[in-house]
Amino acid sequence: MAAGSGGPGPVFSGHGGQGTSAYRDIGGVPGTGNNRRRPGGGTVPPPIPVPAAWQRPYLNIFKHFRVEEWKRSAREGDVAALTDARLKGTVYRIRGSVPTSSYLQLPRTGTQSLGLAGRYLYLLFKPMPRKHFVVHLDVTTEENQVVRISFSNLFKEFKSTATWLQFPFICGAAKGSVYDCTARASRRDLVGSAPADVRWTCLVLDLHSILSLYLNRHYSHLKSIKLCSNLLVKNLCTSDLVFDPGVTFSEARQADLACRGVTPMPREMAFPVPKGENWHDLYDYIRFPSEGSKLPYDSIQKSCAGHVAGGQVSGDPLCQLPQPVTLTKAVRDRLSLIHQITSPKAMPRRCPVITKSIPEVNLTALGLPRAVPAADQELEKNQRPPSAGDTGQSPVVSDGGIHVYAHHRSKQTIRAVHTSSEESVYRKGPGPGVPSSRRASACRRLLPDPILKLRMIIGFGGYSTKWALWTQNNAAVVYPCHAVIVTLQIQTGEQRFFTGHTDKVSALAFNGNSTLLASAQAGSLSVVRLWDFPTGSCLSVFKTHVHSLSSLSFSYSGAVLCGVGKDGHGKTMVVVWNAAQVTRGGEVAVLAKAHTDVDIQALKIAFFDDTRMVSCGRDNVRLWRVRSGALRSCPINLGEYHSLEFTDLAFEEGHTAEREPDDRTLFVCSKSGHVLEVDYKNVCMKSVRRLLPAQPQGCQWQDKASSSTGPGIAINSISISSTFCATGSEDGYLRLWPLDFSAVVLEAEHEAPVSSVCISPDSHKVLCTTAAGNLGYLDIQSRDYNTLMRSHEDSVLAFSVEGIWKQMATVSQDNTIRVWDLVSMQQLYDFTAADEMPCAVAFHPTQQILACGFDSGMVRTFSLAASDLLVEHKQHRTAITGLTFSPDGNFMFSSCLQGTLALYSCMVQKSHVLRVLGNVVARDAGSGPDALVVSEDSCLLAFVGPSKYIVTVMEACSLDELLRVDISILDLNSTALDSAVKVCFASVPQGELLVSTSSNKILVLAAKTGRLVREVSPVHKLSCSSLALSKDGRYLLTAGDKVIKVWDYQMRFEINFQVYIGHSEPVRQVAFTPDQRHVISVGDAIFLWDFLALSAERSLPAGAHSSESALLLGAEGSSEKLKDASETPRQTVPLPLLSSPPCLDVSSVHQAGCQSIFSESDKEEEAGLPGSGRMVANGDEDASVLVVESVRNEELVVRPKVRQESSRSSGESANEPRKETQSPKSQCSVRPDSYRHFTPRFKASVLPQSFLHPPAGSEVLKLKAVIGYNGNGRGNMVWNPDTGFFAYTCGCIIVVEDLHSGSQNHWLGHAEEISTLAVSHDAQVLASASGKKNGDFCCQICIWNVQDGVCTASLFHHKTQVQAMAFSRDDRFLVTLGDYSDQTIALWNTYTYELMSSTCISEPVHDVAFSPLSHRELACVGKGAVMFWLLEQQGSDVNLKQVHRAPAPDMLGPVELTSLCYGADTLLYSGTNSGQICVWDTETNCCFMTWEADEGEIGVLVCRRNKLVSGSNMKRIRLWAVAAVQELRLKGPDARSSSVLLEYEITLDGTIVSAAFDDSLEMGIVGTTAGTLWYINWTESTSIRLISGHKNKVTEVCFSPDETHCATCGEDGSVRIWSLGSMELVVQFQVLNQSCQCLAWKPHPIVVWGAESQHVVAGYSDGTIRVFSISRTEMELKMHPHAVALTAIAYSTDGEMILSGGKDGLVAVSSPRTGMTIRILADHKGSPITVLQCTRKQYRDFGVEGGELWLATSSDRRVSVWASDWLKDKCELLDWLSFPAPAGPKGLGSLPPSLAAFCPWEHGTLVYIGFGMQKEALFYSLRKKQVVEKISLPYFATSLSLSPAARFMAVGFGERLLRLLHCPASDAQDYAGHDDTVHLCRFSPSGRRLLTASHSAVLVWELAGPPGPAALLQRGREAAARPQLLGEAPA
Repeated sequence: MAAGSGGPGPVFSGHGGQGTSAYRDIGGVPGTGNNRRRPGGGTVPPPIPVPAAWQRPYLNIFKHFRVEEWKRSAREGDVAALTDARLKGTVYRIRGSVPTSSYLQLPRTGTQSLGLAGRYLYLLFKPMPRKHFVVHLDVTTEENQVVRISFSNLFKEFKSTATWLQFPFICGAAKGSVYDCTARASRRDLVGSAPADVRWTCLVLDLHSILSLYLNRHYSHLKSIKLCSNLLVKNLCTSDLVFDPGVTFSEARQADLACRGVTPMPREMAFPVPKGENWHDLYDYIRFPSEGSKLPYDSIQKSCAGHVAGGQVSGDPLCQLPQPVTLTKAVRDRLSLIHQITSPKAMPRRCPVITKSIPEVNLTALGLPRAVPAADQELEKNQRPPSAGDTGQSPVVSDGGIHVYAHHRSKQTIRAVHTSSEESVYRKGPGPGVPSSRRASACRRLLPDPILKLRMIIGFGGYSTKWALWTQNNAAVVYPCHAVIVTLQIQTGEQRFFTGHTDKVSALAFNGNSTLLASAQAGSLSVVRLWDFPTGSCLSVFKTHVHSLSSLSFSYSGAVLCGVGKDGHGKTMVVVWNAAQVTRGGEVAVLAKAHTDVDIQALKIAFFDDTRMVSCGRDNVRLWRVRSGALRSCPINLGEYHSLEFTDLAFEEGHTAEREPDDRTLFVCSKSGHVLEVDYKNVCMKSVRRLLPAQPQGCQWQDKASSSTGPGIAINSISISSTFCATGSEDGYLRLWPLDFSAVVLEAEHEAPVSSVCISPDSHKVLCTTAAGNLGYLDIQSRDYNTLMRSHEDSVLAFSVEGIWKQMATVSQDNTIRVWDLVSMQQLYDFTAADEMPCAVAFHPTQQILACGFDSGMVRTFSLAASDLLVEHKQHRTAITGLTFSPDGNFMFSSCLQGTLALYSCMVQKSHVLRVLGNVVARDAGSGPDALVVSEDSCLLAFVGPSKYIVTVMEACSLDELLRVDISILDLNSTALDSAVKVCFASVPQGELLVSTSSNKILVLAAKTGRLVREVSPVHKLSCSSLALSKDGRYLLTAGDKVIKVWDYQMRFEINFQVYIGHSEPVRQVAFTPDQRHVISVGDAIFLWDFLALSAERSLPAGAHSSESALLLGAEGSSEKLKDASETPRQTVPLPLLSSPPCLDVSSVHQAGCQSIFSESDKEEEAGLPGSGRMVANGDEDASVLVVESVRNEELVVRPKVRQESSRSSGESANEPRKETQSPKSQCSVRPDSYRHFTPRFKASVLPQSFLHPPAGSEVLKLKAVIGYNGNGRGNMVWNPDTGFFAYTCGCIIVVEDLHSGSQNHWLGHAEEISTLAVSHDAQVLASASGKKNGDFCCQICIWNVQDGVCTASLFHHKTQVQAMAFSRDDRFLVTLGDYSDQTIALWNTYTYELMSSTCISEPVHDVAFSPLSHRELACVGKGAVMFWLLEQQGSDVNLKQVHRAPAPDMLGPVELTSLCYGADTLLYSGTNSGQICVWDTETNCCFMTWEADEGEIGVLVCRRNKLVSGSNMKRIRLWAVAAVQELRLKGPDARSSSVLLEYEITLDGTIVSAAFDDSLEMGIVGTTAGTLWYINWTESTSIRLISGHKNKVTEVCFSPDETHCATCGEDGSVRIWSLGSMELVVQFQVLNQSCQCLAWKPHPIVVWGAESQHVVAGYSDGTIRVFSISRTEMELKMHPHAVALTAIAYSTDGEMILSGGKDGLVAVSSPRTGMTIRILADHKGSPITVLQCTRKQYRDFGVEGGELWLATSSDRRVSVWASDWLKDKCELLDWLSFPAPAGPKGLGSLPPSLAAFCPWEHGTLVYIGFGMQKEALFYSLRKKQVVEKISLPYFATSLSLSPAARFMAVGFGERLLRLLHCPASDAQDYAGHDDTVHLCRFSPSGRRLLTASHSAVLVWELAGPPGPAALLQRGREAAARPQLLGEAPA
């Protein structure tokens, strides 16, 4: 009988469904109570006491528990049963304004459990439209821990703790609805309330996977369900099967789906589907963890890919399963709170790949000290029913947010490895050396698993040192070591560990027979764990609701547990728990609790009565008793001893028949040395004794009658046996007494106060702990004292290990240096520095010499053999941060907090100083144990310095600097400035340097060149505090926060790391022991781990080393043989200087000194450029870096990022899925994995509906110059060296520039962004392509006559963008290539420009080229192949025929061929997205040779004769000598690339997107994504910046007062000064990691350029203001008057004050002379300031004093006008204007800005433009206090400027329109040329020039001269009878 239709009921029990039922009346099967045995030994808690059969195949929860009766379920608030007409059944409506107030809950109370063991929970529900809902599920793990899983559309982001997972639920909308279209169009999820047309949903939660993936817990059963408003619920169901709701039973039977793992949804759980309808068209199906391909791993939402089986079932339903491997990644968009979905980045070609990724393991809930597996094998095995075979999907969640689903359809799998690289390459097969049958296990994870096993912990205490217990068999002691509980066998020294606490253990207690152990955890919310001591398993974990539980006591039987702590108000709290059922799976319940004002130091349960307790503390001894659920106490009358501070107590042991059980003597000790004997039964004192200091005869007791002279010895602990008593006292003595305390029987002296004593159960030993962290015992029979454990009293800072004598040295904050024996782990030496703290320690590698650095700056060396101090070095004055020896033992190095580095010679035993350098090691990087590292061959020294952003490599023997690597600017687009934390050398053959960074990355750099080899991210949740590499270079250790990770160094696996826990404090250092058999980690204690991995020599059989591992080596580390195998060309010729250029992250060392241009008070870091004579100054306070670039007629400063750029262009949409994920039919919407493919920048603006074009000859404005180059284009620059024709694009403008004079011509014919250009071979025709305009169905191709710049033809054919174009060799034909959405190739006749042929291609193509030998042959490249085409002519018809598709060599894997060019004779070169260049024979159409030309995608290739230029997204251009390739062509497939030589290399400032060279390839022009065009001269090895511009949006423009220069600033943080005469960039000020939001030029008139008063002030996004001197090209002043980003800035009219406005509406007035802010105005607070402007006025004009008038405008449409006299500190509000606006704007995404300006030609009048009732410009008179004029505008304006000379007003609009108005006649002229919103326009002071800006393009306009602009306007008004449409306007 199916469970859904009845059957036996579940059992509710008190703890997670385990234990015997207390509610048998419900109807269930009682449990057996027997324990299950684990396969590996030990026991687990008893099983759920119900047979699993009654829950199979599924359980209908609502039906089974009869929810409608409300007996076994609970409801609160508005919960009602309704009949749903569509579902034809009862549904439950839960609604309410607050989710917690209305809910439906199963079971009725929280103490019961559902006990449902089904793996999948099915929830059939529908969120209420426009409402929020919450669902809570409490599930129990096999470790008996209850974890709450919650999901809601209230949650904005995923959150997790050890016991709570919160998932955002994203509600889907009906297909085709407004909500659905919005989501699809924006590629964003509809986070928040449910849409209006939300559908009924079948949600399937895989509880097993959720716990395994997110918490590494094993799922046991479902405990409870709570459904909170607002939602409709049809039913709930649990099952171990995966049901498919879209398949009916009849379909399943007909197709025999059961044998294939597809099970239809049971009828009573199914939604009704009308005949002819599809289930998935009516309802939503969500499975989580998701099976979809576009979902982030941390939210629950509908998959875009549809359901697994979905839709109609054909003859082979499995064919409907998604075939391709789908990779997605959640991108953390810094500008949005919503996850953006994007394709994964690509990987280096060498990596074999697996379609899985690395999950981040949540470590908040600590488990046993073992590897935390990244994915559970059982999960993999049971993800689908066995019958599903290899068609199942196995979700694995990575820490990068990637879901990967592999459909194993063949014996070979497609694998992808996610490493630091951002490109993807796929290989087939499981990889060399790995049998395919073992791919499911051998290739997925780092093995062995676990690779570490905790062997020993050196440490004791943590919270306190008073807890140490004997086991009942007297053979072991149990004690806490911070968060770990250790059981130590006293004979063998073997340790066993209990882990699970997340904070320090504060108390321990055993029951009478040592079978139950209780442990309490410190912290604000303390928890208690109960352990089954023999097996080590945790039976129960429960919160105590007590702060800092300080004491625990177990009753003898183990049935009662008592604890003492503090409540939230600091009052003492005593809690008593019933633990009787815990061994049988029951819960721990509170018996009683009480608050008390008395102090309690110790509390113990009487061993003869579980309900009675005794406590003692300051001023009290009390008896407690639990009765009738209440805890009551009574004090013992202490008489004159009532004011003593009592510390411990113990009951008298033994029992006689004639005495009652409670007839006992209680012993209580005190701080004053008193021991009270208390008659427990009669509640009175019997006697008092006191321990006095030692007399000549020894220590003595003083009885009550004696006089109390002098202080006694404080007794901290007392323990009683049947025959004697033991006391531990503050004087360090353990003393044994007879029970009458007549004399001391034995005593043992310790170095520190004794914290606790404990007599063993057999009374033969006494355990003793001291405050110094020592643990030992006294053997009474032999009278020997045995020390079990010594430990540091405070955190361990560092350690060093040497391998000859197998010793380890540690230093700690307890001011001690200790030396340990590595074999026995016993302490050998202890050095104490009284007034100094040791900071660093290092062993000499060959001698018994130990070096130690101290916080005083002293470095001392000790001889361990002679136990003597050898020498003291006093080179440092502050704390030592680094100390190490070279591996050969010849040198020692030390560094300190001041940045000083010292080199010592250690050739003899007494070392001496060789060299000391100042300010070379970072001061602000923080101290650490491994700040200095030396390479294995003792040749190189590396460290972080001179600032935390730079890593320096020096020659070890001389400290000569070899290399600097700047970490901070590897990623210019990052919002956080990255800094280096730790460094580590790899082995010498690998030649790599590892750098951990503050952004949780590890960068692997080539140690000699600084080149970035690869990147691993993220490594830890916090930055990596230590890292170490094994000697064989196979394993990497990292430490971060409180965990250790072991990594496969080559990142070969799907799961490349294992995580280990146990430390309760941050791990300070981790390292391998010299024999590589162990790992040591230090922090709170010293952890010794067994390293279980085999060494490299014996890990593989002889000859079995796969080529896979060889291929994984970096290029630097590959042997010559391996290079031949991978066909990497040897660099056999000496390379010129620029072959290894200084890069953005590798700065060459300047010998000119380290003088900063700033004052000492300014901590700004300046990265000087080569040639500037400036160095990087130490900076620590700012997260920004200032770079001053002087670019006047200088060569290129080569400053690229070495880090591989994203394979996507900067403007590309980030949420396009990968091409491989879709079927061929839908490929048109999937962007290929190639940066070479063009994607237009997103624009929200639209074209204008009307356009007032000025008639010819009457234009007032003339476009003079364009500043910028569009780095988002592809191939959008052309140059013909024969004619000198040079053209490039900026937005929608083609700029034709004379390279000699610098003059520009501008061709305007496009309205959208131009994607690419092509010039004919005779340079007479230029073709340009752009996207389609409003209303057009095709994109536009313009054909231009180069001679006169006239557009002779416009071609329309391609539906979307044009990717590439090429002219045939005879210029008769033009071929155009559509992008990935268009996928057509078109051929045009260049005489008539008729379309000759158009062919659809089955896949995206990236580049096309005609053969130079024949005009009939051409080739194009795309996904993994070259396509060869032939022009066939039949009469007048010409057809394009694909003659051959040649796939790329198999050895490259499934790559994208991204670029191509023809070479000499019959050669064709093509580049790939993984960095290879392939050479093809065009006669045979075969590839006969490849070589690895770069690490990234090659997007540009240019070949001339025997030279080849390649450009890549690694920002490099390389010149190759390929003369030998023609000879190698004859060898065919046997050709090798050893004869291809790299001659030159130049690194530029961005990804290479365009290139043009002369016929000899000696010089050329190259364009980059940074918006720069470079002149390249290979012969002279030079690069000069030809054209430059802003890469990102320009935020402000302004003119210099003399109009010789202009300034621009942008979101890229740069301020750039341009010469208006030559339009060249003169100087650039760069602040990294900040956006420059506004700027202003100092207004003083200047006669000669270069005068001292040439200054520009700029405001930044971090609230700072910087003043730059133009003439001295330096920053003169930095101020920080704002806490938020600046939005406006202006100088006062005299230049003596700076007015700045912020995003919060505050206006600050600051003095540039003093740097002080003298006034803050808060009148506009709450609304960002948009405009600040100053103008002069008569002193008493407007009735107020002062010679200056200024206004402030805020975005809330308010304008304030002020009069000021700054010298007299006067500032008076003159007028306050508020402009009305309609209630709610419709059709506007965001409100237009509010803009205002003083009218130059009407004194006392200001002009306002902004969002309002009408689209108009308002003229407001300050004298009349009213609007005096209105000028109508076509749209709401986005920018405004008024000419100071003539009555002109320039207005920019979001419709890409610039309008020039003549006032007051309102005559208007419109100007095109902008491809986006005109967000800036500024007149020059003379009114002769106008600057406008649209995104990153800056346009310079000139106003016409005589006959005068006004006359021109009048002439134009007469000539233009009507407005002309934009499309009708002449070009």
